[in-house]
Amino acid sequence: MSLGITLVSHVPDIANGLPQLLKQVAKDVPITTAGGTNDNDIGTSMEKIMHAFDENSADEILAFYDLGSAKMNLEMAMEMSDKKVHLYDVAFIEGAYTAASLIQAGVGLADVEKQLKPLKIKD
Repeated sequence: MSLGITLVSHVPDIANGLPQLLKQVAKDVPITTAGGTNDNDIGTSMEKIMHAFDENSADEILAFYDLGSAKMNLEMAMEMSDKKVHLYDVAFIEGAYTAASLIQAGVGLADVEKQLKPLKIKD
């Protein structure tokens, strides 16, 4: 089973810039992004998220997002996707960076999730 990452941000530049940081520690991890609305305004797009899932070559995807409405679109896209997607309510940059570096090191999903727990955003 291969693991990849999908990043969802309200801002296209954030979604497209974060992989530059992640690739420093995870050059072999499939990372796809969905940033902004369909018109590249501030917001999120379920269609862009679906495309990011489809473009990701991994068997399973770890999804990270920046703000709450991105989570809603992620949840809807997950229901429509054929891929197994895991959604994390963690600090966006730190969570994605932690997951990417661990996946690159060959760490399994259960252990990645253990490392993400301290980064969980409290309700």
